[in-house]
Amino acid sequence: MNLAVVRDFRAEGWPSMDLCADQLLAHLPTGVNGTDVAPEFRRLFGRLPGLRGIGFNADRIRNRHVLLAKVVRRAAIVAGFVHVVDHSYAHLVHAVPPGWAGVYCHDLDAFRCVLGPEKDPRPLWFRKLARRTLDGLKRAAVVFHNSATVGRELLSAGVVEESSLIYAPLGVAAEFTAESQDPVERPVADPYLLHVGSHIPRKRIDVLLDVFAAVRERLPNLRLVQVGGPWSKPHAEQIDRLGIAPAVTQLRGLSRLQLAELYRRAVAVLVTSDAEGFGLPVIEALACGAPVVASDIPVLREVGGAAVDFCPVADIPAWLEAVTRAILRPSPKAARIEQASRYSWAEHGRIIGEAYLRLAAGLPLR
Repeated sequence: MNLAVVRDFRAEGWPSMDLCADQLLAHLPTGVNGTDVAPEFRRLFGRLPGLRGIGFNADRIRNRHVLLAKVVRRAAIVAGFVHVVDHSYAHLVHAVPPGWAGVYCHDLDAFRCVLGPEKDPRPLWFRKLARRTLDGLKRAAVVFHNSATVGRELLSAGVVEESSLIYAPLGVAAEFTAESQDPVERPVADPYLLHVGSHIPRKRIDVLLDVFAAVRERLPNLRLVQVGGPWSKPHAEQIDRLGIAPAVTQLRGLSRLQLAELYRRAVAVLVTSDAEGFGLPVIEALACGAPVVASDIPVLREVGGAAVDFCPVADIPAWLEAVTRAILRPSPKAARIEQASRYSWAEHGRIIGEAYLRLAAGLPLR
């Protein structure tokens, strides 16, 4: 059976989505031949002088909703089945005959303005695009999800029927191990706290910076390394206000080997989010043997288990104590590695591939 795997445009800069596509294509089971659907991101509005960010966003809409839809329509004719790696591309299901497409749903963020507009007010044009994307997700023959938390949200919101919902958790790439595989350049000096992730609001970078400033008063030699970025204006102002700029390093464009080395050498990895769909940095850090301190939200509890120290969201005093404890009296390393070992990209690929084989055979997904 042939499966067209539709990935995010690399130009959009979502390394976690690139990872999901790469690992799925590498781990599809025997009998499923994956085709990487990765067309070039075409720039039009972004080339015009004076537009910059606005022009790039306009190009995103054009590429996602117009150009990519044409590519996917052709890919479906050749491959038969289409798998959309990122739910924010679920509008592409409209370009595929009924029953031929599946979508992986990482979280419901892209649909908040439709499902709960009072909590996420957006312009009319944005809501219309989100509604079209949500309708594509509802039309999918199968919807995969990464955690029990996201699965419950999809069902309670009435987005999918339970019969078409498949649990396929993410995995840990081969580079993320407790022992270094190859010599890797060290971009920062020890000791440091590490945060890996974007700067979208739910990541609570403001909490990360406040926590680091508080911990550094106790441990003045400590540094903060943030992989993601760039800093928003409010975050840059917060760094200046807290007086921590000399102790903060931001890195981007790292290879997985470089990121794994950062995890291994971190005295603790912080995950300060107030909402997540899965929390990939949690299991990557644990696989590298790093202590993890995370927000006490259901999905991170689910993924991190007893191997992670949890704190109430944005409770800076609690975070101060937990991070200090993780640095000075870390939990057993073996327990962290064992927790991460429960998550496998091979199993992720097997579950997804077998679901499409069942669709092709006309069998129930469950």
